[in-house]
Amino acid sequence: MPQSLTLAEAKGFLRVADTSEDALVTLMIDAAEARVAAAAGLTLTPAAPAPLRLAILTLVAHAYAQRDASDPPLSLVEPWLAPYRKARL
Repeated sequence: MPQSLTLAEAKGFLRVADTSEDALVTLMIDAAEARVAAAAGLTLTPAAPAPLRLAILTLVAHAYAQRDASDPPLSLVEPWLAPYRKARL
């Protein structure tokens, strides 16, 4: 179940009006949230910073538009993720 975005927010971003693909969009939100949370090292909530929420929406939009392609690359959203990554030495 999505933690940082609602289904309605994602559908609005995707410009999807009907309910026939709600399960698919929810799955895409879950997958994008997991990738962003792992990359940023954070637990995402509805109060997550806007750049992380936008990164999730961008990954969902890419996955929705490119259903037959491989996973969306994180490079699409790296500028939004970089400030939240933990520095490793």
